Amino acid sequence: MVMSSPGNVAADPTGRIAVLGRGPVPAGEPVLRGDDLGVLHGDGLFETMHLRQGRPWLRDEHLARLAAAAFAVELVLPPTAALVDLLDEVREGWPAQVEGALRLVCTRGPQAGGPPTIYATLNGVPTSSRVARRDGISVATLPLGIPADARNGLSWLPAGIKSTSYAVNSAARRWADRAGVDDVLWISSDGYVLEGPTANVVWLTGDTLCTVPAATTGILAGTTVAWLLAHATELGLSAAERMVTTAQLHAADGVWLTSSVRGAAEVHTLDGVRRTRCPRTPAVHALLGFPV
Repeated sequence: MVMSSPGNVAADPTGRIAVLGRGPVPAGEPVLRGDDLGVLHGDGLFETMHLRQGRPWLRDEHLARLAAAAFAVELVLPPTAALVDLLDEVREGWPAQVEGALRLVCTRGPQAGGPPTIYATLNGVPTSSRVARRDGISVATLPLGIPADARNGLSWLPAGIKSTSYAVNSAARRWADRAGVDDVLWISSDGYVLEGPTANVVWLTGDTLCTVPAATTGILAGTTVAWLLAHATELGLSAAERMVTTAQLHAADGVWLTSSVRGAAEVHTLDGVRRTRCPRTPAVHALLGFPV
């Protein structure tokens, strides 16, 4: 991540960072200890929000999901008001015309004990995300090696959280790079589509906009997809949570991957098969409010 000092963001809005209890810090100033459990074990949580017109979209929904995840992993967070203040500190003065990726990170803290490490970063939305939103993406399916309901059946394993332990997600993205595709969709061992490493899948069948049920599969309950389906009637559509196979996804009238910063990226190629562009895509973009 490229970070400039807080005072230079208006001229070069490439990055900022602020630490709870310290406020904005200049580039190069240490933020994490070497023995922080977020670094050593990936023991932490994060949320990423889309900054539009200088304000974080769906902020409260992201913070509610963070709080639920923190409860699940027994990570004690400060009051929500303190987290909001931290987000406000890092975004202050950010140019309203510049899209931002606002990330809040909370780790377990030092190995020897102590309070959680909490900081926020703000960067401009990558060009690759804006291009994917505009032009669509190629996606390949990738086996995850577990049944669709496996994670939800493990009472000891918190499911559907945004953990800083990202090894599996990163491995999938590296595989996508080697395979020459933009993204992947994980498939369960019993043949169901689950989610992408950093995105939920949405598809259109007739007049119904669908996504995979998080409650029964243990996937991440996405904030963007939840908002989209909650407002599907504004597109003249109904909404549903359903299980879906790859064959059913190929037959869908439209397929998108949704995420907090990229928005909705239409899948124009799935497992090497070119798809017809869905005429609903411009309306989906307009409803979500992401610039294209």
